[in-house]
Amino acid sequence: MLGMCRGRRKFLAASLALLFIPALTWLYLSVGGFQVKPVPLSAIEAQASTPGGGPGERQALELRVRAVEEENRALRRELSRPPRSPSARLPSGGHRGNQSRTHSEEGTGDNEGQKVPAVGNSSDCVQQPVVDKCETIHVAIVCAGYNASRDVVTLVKSVLFHRRNPLHFHFITDAIAQQILSSLFRTWMVPAVRVDFYDADELKSEVSWIPNKHYSGIYGLMKLVLTKTLPSNLQRVIVLDTDITFATDIAELWAVFHKFRGQQVLGLVENQSDWYLGNLWKNHRPWPALGRGFNTGVILLLLDRLRKLRWEQMWRLTAERELMSMLSTSLADQDIFNAVIKQNPFLVHQLPCFWNVQLSDHTRSEKCYKDVSDLKVIHWNSPKKLRVKNKHVEFFRNLYLTFLEYDGNLLRRELFGCPSEVDHNSENLQKTLSELDEDDPCYEFRRERFTVHRTHLYFLHYEYEPSSDNTDVTLVAQLSMDRLQMLEAICKHWEGPISLALYLSDAEAQQFLRYAQGSEVLMSRGNVGYHIVYKEGQFYPVNLLRNVAMQQVTTPYMFLSDIDFLPMYGLYEYLRKSVVQLDMANTKKALVVPAFETLRYRLSYPKSKAELLSQLDMGTLFTFRYHVWTKGHAPTNFAKWRTATTPYRVQWEADFEPYVMVRRDCPEYDRRFVGFGWNKVAHIMELDAQEYEFVVLPNAYMIHMPHAPSFDITKFRSNKQYRVCLKTLKEEFQQNMSRRYGFAALKYMTADNNS
Repeated sequence: MLGMCRGRRKFLAASLALLFIPALTWLYLSVGGFQVKPVPLSAIEAQASTPGGGPGERQALELRVRAVEEENRALRRELSRPPRSPSARLPSGGHRGNQSRTHSEEGTGDNEGQKVPAVGNSSDCVQQPVVDKCETIHVAIVCAGYNASRDVVTLVKSVLFHRRNPLHFHFITDAIAQQILSSLFRTWMVPAVRVDFYDADELKSEVSWIPNKHYSGIYGLMKLVLTKTLPSNLQRVIVLDTDITFATDIAELWAVFHKFRGQQVLGLVENQSDWYLGNLWKNHRPWPALGRGFNTGVILLLLDRLRKLRWEQMWRLTAERELMSMLSTSLADQDIFNAVIKQNPFLVHQLPCFWNVQLSDHTRSEKCYKDVSDLKVIHWNSPKKLRVKNKHVEFFRNLYLTFLEYDGNLLRRELFGCPSEVDHNSENLQKTLSELDEDDPCYEFRRERFTVHRTHLYFLHYEYEPSSDNTDVTLVAQLSMDRLQMLEAICKHWEGPISLALYLSDAEAQQFLRYAQGSEVLMSRGNVGYHIVYKEGQFYPVNLLRNVAMQQVTTPYMFLSDIDFLPMYGLYEYLRKSVVQLDMANTKKALVVPAFETLRYRLSYPKSKAELLSQLDMGTLFTFRYHVWTKGHAPTNFAKWRTATTPYRVQWEADFEPYVMVRRDCPEYDRRFVGFGWNKVAHIMELDAQEYEFVVLPNAYMIHMPHAPSFDITKFRSNKQYRVCLKTLKEEFQQNMSRRYGFAALKYMTADNNS
């Protein structure tokens, strides 16, 4: 009987062991992320193997069974809770570091924010934290100089394309980038986007003591001081390099902040090159890093926690210590971030590597994705940029070019259901447009006057300081893509500064960039400012373009020209001498440069007035628009000019539209005139109303080169309604002149009626 009882107890213990061991093992492996202690089955196994026993054995067995059941219930409770990130399994002070994770684990990850195809071991069934619909996402970017200001636009486009949340950009910029980007965002007028700027020059003293060999220069170190730079009430921010392209909603990355545990304050992706392993070449000695180190092209910063941890003191002490042996940084802020993490691994939350697919040469970036849907952030972190070596570089390049040439006007999308800050400029614009009569046959003309065109100033590098003698002159002109071929010729004829407004689409702007970068003539000139006004609407906004170019003039005087004209050789120096001779600084004068034209595409450009007169007599040249619009330049008095040796004054007449040099403070062009007709006439009328003297220069000239008719002049000639609307706008302008300048302006209406 006793043997039978012992046999039953053995059978019961063995059965329990066989039942619970596989079950608990399966549960443990499937959960993986929970700190559940393994069930100690050794007592049961001992009980089953003991040949003898007493009354206490049964009680002990029952206690163990109840303990196992309690453990089982605990497991079920854990399973019912929301899942935690794998990093949550680690104590805050015992982070294993990136060397303990395989690269395949980095390639897998969670799909934050929304459900997308999973990669590797991630599960579509696991619910991820979702960013609130109207939560503002903060993005910080360090941007300095002309090229970086151009590159960052592609990053911004990729973010705007995918985003569904309000955005707040924090730009740490030099004066150049602030001028460019503030103008761009002001004219872009994207809803639910706020932009703030922070002066990088004020931060230079914080990092200038760090020797840095990286091509980014001192600006490559400024991410280190973001805790001091950004507002003290800002708790978290995503920090991005300018050479980043997003392939997903940035809210997914913002959601990763919910996964930070313990003292984790930095979200980073492992560096995908062998740089920090120190085996790239003989005697290669990188800064200290945890395993392969981390790349700082994409950073998640918990600013409030970093401030509490005295981040400023932490990175400074680390940098000072390492610089004693390293002497300088090679990868700017990235070296210092990695040195800090090496000493304090608990600070970092390692992001899946698809959040920073690094496309420099010889990286392991291909392990970060298995399919297009896996890609989230692409980082062109090689100096070669688009020419980098990568098996899938064509795909990445096409994705980048998609945003590069994408029409930015299409990104002016409202975020419905989210309250946004009041934009007074946008409100005033909408109010003005609502007051226009949409049934007016000239509605489109009137609307164009108030259209805000996205504007990118200084699209290419610009470097020029006006001369100290206060006589410097800038040539001002505007053009579209079909006049691009005139740029090199003008640069050869005019050696002084030039301010150009180009009316282009996003794709055309990139074509222009490639054209300019491939031109030795244009690349040799640092004193040409190219300002892109992006296409919108059906009319060519000629006077807006002129105003944009005029507003960027930094010299005391400007020569108001058109892109189809080639100024005579030496005109720049001749105009500067005329400034002194005619006392331009103390008088209101408009110096007239006589205009001529040729019908020949190949012209032997006259190098002197005598040679020009000879060609004029032979019929190679004509006075400008002599055959079709004599009134436009008749007051110049070409007959007198032929023999003149000194400047002479002429009177304003109806439809007079000469090309003039004026002081920089002259009135702007009237924006109501778009396309063809009356755009210069109205401006000259305004100068006359403000009592400018028109003085013709006896030894100056310019020649109009032949070209195909513009689209707008074709519309003017073929569309009766176009001509009717132009006449209406002209009459309204004259009435405005009468109200502004009183009795003296009546002559403009009288002269027009008599003409």
